[in-house]
Amino acid sequence: MFSKTWTQPSTAVSSDPIEQLKGALASADAVVVGAGAGLSASAGMTYSGERFRRYFSDFQSRYDIQDMYSGGFYPFESLEEYWAWWSRQILVNRYEKAPKPVYGDLLKLIKDKDYFVLTTNVDHQFQLAGFDKQRLFYTQGDYGLWQCSKPCHQETYDNEETVRKMFAEQRDMRIPTELVPRCPRCGRPMAMNLRCDDTFVQDAGWYAAARRYEDLLAPGGISHSGPGGNRQLWPDENSQS
Repeated sequence: MFSKTWTQPSTAVSSDPIEQLKGALASADAVVVGAGAGLSASAGMTYSGERFRRYFSDFQSRYDIQDMYSGGFYPFESLEEYWAWWSRQILVNRYEKAPKPVYGDLLKLIKDKDYFVLTTNVDHQFQLAGFDKQRLFYTQGDYGLWQCSKPCHQETYDNEETVRKMFAEQRDMRIPTELVPRCPRCGRPMAMNLRCDDTFVQDAGWYAAARRYEDLLAPGGISHSGPGGNRQLWPDENSQS
């Protein structure tokens, strides 16, 4: 958190970390949130246990997969099976809102501040809770985006429409062959836009979000006008979706 207003330190500083945080938040002009998987887990987006079994009991029974994370790396024999798994994982972790209001509660705390979110989460829960997408930089990718598996070019593609079809039409842990996504340029299978190796695509939206974050931290980058209004801190470019 940042504050441009110097205040005299109190001689009665609370020893309670929560009270200290509340005081710092109240006096801050701007807030930068760093968020990882723990935030989504606290919001109920767990990858194992009952929630995993609710959506993947058939995969668990056949392949002894024990959680959503490890299942994403399972060497399925066919693309039809691979995308049956991934369409479920994308749908429940990207297009469905978290069961607990943790993200919404966080937004209530900072919505009147000049805030920015830097996150490694790929589940889009910040936007689903109402955070301004111009104030988000998700560095590790997005469950809602596909890319060429090679990749032959540095672009990403929204997947919601196809994912919903995959989810609705899969049978016996397989999607119809015609729904297997392929690169519109080279015809190779598409892949998730997730930073798991050196093929990760950083598209124009990724770089625009990175510049917004860098500009925010630069001298003079923090505004007093708050999150509303007509301020323009950064170039008017397309953001991460």
